[in-house]
Amino acid sequence: MVKGPDGEQIHDTRDKTSEKFEFIAHKKGVYNFCFTNGSPYHETIDFDVLAGHYGYVDHHAKDEHLNPVYEQINKLEEALYNIQFEQHWLEAETDRQAIINEGMSKRAIHKAIFESAALIGASVLQVYLLKRLFERKLGTSRV
Repeated sequence: MVKGPDGEQIHDTRDKTSEKFEFIAHKKGVYNFCFTNGSPYHETIDFDVLAGHYGYVDHHAKDEHLNPVYEQINKLEEALYNIQFEQHWLEAETDRQAIINEGMSKRAIHKAIFESAALIGASVLQVYLLKRLFERKLGTSRV
């Protein structure tokens, strides 16, 4: 949840594992970010905050031809930040998927070992029961 300087709620998201959102701070002051974990498991939170000022520099030069250049520089700066953020987010997502895949692989191996052991045990039991059955049949027919 994100709250503005006056305590008004700006953004609220629940039950999401990952999300990206943007907002413009129209008021001056401290913005609060609140993260809650309803899961019994440990969670790692990774977030970035970009604070920028997009006003014009009119203290030194008042050349109207520089304003479009400043606008383009600001747009390029924001685009570069967004690309870096996406790269960071994708790396974190890849790491999380690797952890999940490793856990699933271990579980699959354990399940396969358990199933193989159960199959071997059932086969040994069948051999034992068949051997006993034939021993009884041969033993009763000879008498």
